[in-house]
Amino acid sequence: MAETQMINEEEIARRWQQFAHVAPYNRELGLLPHSVRSERCVLKVEYQDALVGDPKTRVLHGGVITALLDAAFGFAIFVRLPEMRPMATLDLRIDYLKPATPGRAILGGAVCYKLTSELAFVRGAAYHDTPDDPIATAVGIYMFTSGRPVLRDEEVPR
Repeated sequence: MAETQMINEEEIARRWQQFAHVAPYNRELGLLPHSVRSERCVLKVEYQDALVGDPKTRVLHGGVITALLDAAFGFAIFVRLPEMRPMATLDLRIDYLKPATPGRAILGGAVCYKLTSELAFVRGAAYHDTPDDPIATAVGIYMFTSGRPVLRDEEVPR
């Protein structure tokens, strides 16, 4: 499997554009890269009234946190690969530890700590300020599927 590589900001932007094109749900949620390195990816979702789960508490829906972590995990894998490969979430375990604070953005940090030819193993957390005070923690296993890469460079929307 590919060695961890350093990627520059231009490459991160190109890869995010590819990733967002493949997963329009992430785009609809407003997920954006916050801090991306080959060893750790952090995505961000801004607080939006449309994403609130309970209007009385104004806390974002837990599904938003799940989607944020799933996307962060997928992107953490993607930045470690030489090209995008089709993959599916095989297993995703999330422990919700506390509600998100209403009105605040949420960060989702992820580390792909093991890659094989068929599987990728990731872990991470959703948080406001620091991963040491998580809203939720998660681990996941992603399976690479057969077929050609989802997108080739010439298919990336400009």
